[in-house]
Amino acid sequence: MKKQRKCYIYTRVSTAIQVDGYSLDAQKDKLRKYAEYQDMTIVSEFSDEGFSGKNIKGRPEFTRMMEKIESGEDGVDFVLVFKLSRFGRNAADVLNSLQTMQDYGVNLICVEDGIDSSKDAGKLMISVLSAVAEIERENIRTQTMAGREQKAKEGKWNGGFATYGYKLENGQLLIADDEVEIIRIIYDRYIHTNSGINGVASYLNDNGYTKKLRQNNTIPGFSSGFVKSVLDNPVYMGKIAYGRRRTEKKIGTRNEMHIVEQDEYPIYDGHHEAIISESDWQLVQEKRKANNFKREKVHDIEHAHILSGLLKCPCCGKSLYGNIAKAHSKDKYTRYYYYCKNTLGATGHKCSFRLNIEQTEMNRMVAAIISAMVMDKRFKDAIKAKIGTAVDTSEMEEHIEALCTQLKQVQGTKTRLEHQMDNLDVLDTHYKKKISDLQRRYDEQYDKAEAIETQMDEWNSRLLSVRQEKISADNVYQLLLAFDKLYNTSTEVEQRDFMRAFIERIDIYPEKPDNGCWIRNIVFNFPMPVQGQEIKSLPLESESTVETVCLLSNTQSKKKESYITLDVEMADYYRIKNEGKNSTTFPV
Repeated sequence: MKKQRKCYIYTRVSTAIQVDGYSLDAQKDKLRKYAEYQDMTIVSEFSDEGFSGKNIKGRPEFTRMMEKIESGEDGVDFVLVFKLSRFGRNAADVLNSLQTMQDYGVNLICVEDGIDSSKDAGKLMISVLSAVAEIERENIRTQTMAGREQKAKEGKWNGGFATYGYKLENGQLLIADDEVEIIRIIYDRYIHTNSGINGVASYLNDNGYTKKLRQNNTIPGFSSGFVKSVLDNPVYMGKIAYGRRRTEKKIGTRNEMHIVEQDEYPIYDGHHEAIISESDWQLVQEKRKANNFKREKVHDIEHAHILSGLLKCPCCGKSLYGNIAKAHSKDKYTRYYYYCKNTLGATGHKCSFRLNIEQTEMNRMVAAIISAMVMDKRFKDAIKAKIGTAVDTSEMEEHIEALCTQLKQVQGTKTRLEHQMDNLDVLDTHYKKKISDLQRRYDEQYDKAEAIETQMDEWNSRLLSVRQEKISADNVYQLLLAFDKLYNTSTEVEQRDFMRAFIERIDIYPEKPDNGCWIRNIVFNFPMPVQGQEIKSLPLESESTVETVCLLSNTQSKKKESYITLDVEMADYYRIKNEGKNSTTFPV
C-alpha cells in the first residue's frame, strides 16, 4: 500500500498587497491544488503577512513551522511554497533552514519554480536561486540609495522630514519663518560668545524661547543634543549632505544592522536658501573641533559616585549625578555632591531643585537602611530561598518586541512602495508625478526606520546592561547575606556596582526633613522579602518610620554621627544587634 505523504504549506508576502502577481490567498489556492494533484495531505498552513524575506528572524509563523518540524509531531515529508523567494531571500538562511528540514527528513518543494529538494538537482537549484534572490534584494537597495545620492548631487532634498528652520513644500526646502530665528540665535551665540553647546541651550531656555513641536519631538525646551545637531548640519549654509549616517551591519552578526555616524561624507550645493553663511559655518566647525576633546579625570581616580543615577530628583524626576567641589585653600579637601543635571546642564527640561546633597551623608544613609534589612534572620532565610532566580526583563523585552513590530511595518511599507515604483507604467501620462510621490513616501520610511532603530539600540543597550551586570542577581543575594562584612571593606567602585545591581531608584524629599533622613522611598531591581511579603518598593515616608538623631560622638574631631531609629512595627522586622543587645537604632 502506497504511503500517504504529508506536507505543510508556507506562504509569505512582504505587504498586504499582492506580490509577484499572487496574494496570500492566491498562493494558498495554488499550493492546495498542487497538494491535491500530488495526493498529499496538508497537515497545517503557515502564513507570514507583512514580513520581509531579508532574513528568517522575526517571521513568527516560519519559526513556528520549523519548531514543529524539529519536534516531528506531525511526521510531514514536505514543505510547499509558491516560489523560493517566498521561503527566503537570504542565501545563507535558506540553505541553513533547508539543511535543518532535511535533518528531520523534510524536503522543500517550490511549486512555481519547479524545484524539489528531494531530487538530485533540487538542492543545487535552491542554492543558485536563493543567491540570485539575495543579489536582487541588494540591487534594489543599492539602486534606491543611488537615487537618493543623485538627488543630493543635484542639490535636491533627498527625503525625510525637513530639518528645524525649514519646511517642505512640493519636495522643496523653504525657510520656516516661525523657526528660523532659533537657528540664527544658536549660530550667533556659539560664534560670538564664549558659550559652548550647553551654554547656548541654557541661554535659549532661560530667555523664554520655546521650540516648535513637530514630528516625534515632545520637548519644548532646548537640549544640548538639539543645539549640536543644528551646529553640525551643513544644510543651514545652503548645502545638502549625503551619508552623514549609514546603516551598517554589526560586526559578528549575520543580519543585524545599526546606525553609524560618519566622520566624512560628501556635501553638495543645494537649491534651497541658506540661513547662515558658509564662513559662519566654518567658524562653528573650528570651535567644535577645538572643544571636542576628552577631559581626563583629574580628581581622585578611585572615587566613585556610588548612588549616581539611582537618586531621583524630587522636582523633575530625572536622575541625580555626581558633582565635585574643588578643594578649598583652607582645608584642601575636595567635596563630592549629588545634583540634578537639569539645573546645570541643557537638557530641555526645567527643574527647580537647586540643592547639592553631600555624597558621604547620602551613601551612609542608604547603606545603613540596607544593613538593617539584611540583619533580620527571616530576611536571610527568605533570600537564601531566592538564590537562583533572575532579574525580570520581560517588560524591556516586550518593549523591544513592540519596536520590532513597528520596524517590520515600516519595512513592509518600504517593500510595498518598491513594488509600486517597479510596477509603474513609464508610458503613463502621470508617471513623473506618481514616481515622485512614491519616492517621497519611500524616503519618509527611512526616517521612521532610523528613529525606531535608534530606540531599539537604546533599549537593547539597557537590556544588555541588565544581563551583563557584573554582579548577577545570585551574587547580589549572596552579597546581601554578608553585607555588613563585605560592603565597608569594598572599594567605592565595587560599592557602586552593588548598589546599581540591587537598587533601581531612590526617591528623596525636595528639602531635608527635620528627622534628617532624605530618603522617601527605595525601589529595588527585584523583589525583596519584607514582613512575609515580596516587595519591590520600600517606602520611608511615615514620620514614625524613620527618625534621625545627630550625636557628637567625637568631641576632638567634631564629627557628627547620625543614627536612624526605626518605629516599633518596622523594628520587629529590621531588628539588629548592637553590642549584644537588641536595638532598633543603628549608625549611618
